Amino acid sequence: MEGGGHSIITVVVAFIVVAIVISIGIQILGSSVQDCSNLQGYNSTTPASSTGWAGSCEKANTQTQTAINLLIIILIVIAAAGIISVLRFMMA
Repeated sequence: MEGGGHSIITVVVAFIVVAIVISIGIQILGSSVQDCSNLQGYNSTTPASSTGWAGSCEKANTQTQTAINLLIIILIVIAAAGIISVLRFMMA
């Protein structure tokens, strides 16, 4: 196998590993989101305006959702790098 073939295999393996890690991370982060509606200070009209423990709970949920979105963006970037590597290998 040529040197270019090794780089494609490396990118594909990296993509698979990151996809597995991200799916596990999403399962963990997804289950860590909590229902804040039963906490004192919860604002049912605008949950982001909650205060006290409910406000902290809402902020934690927002941060969890941001982390999930970041993991998905990382997967997309790695997929794009993989596609570019494959195209470069095919053009050579």
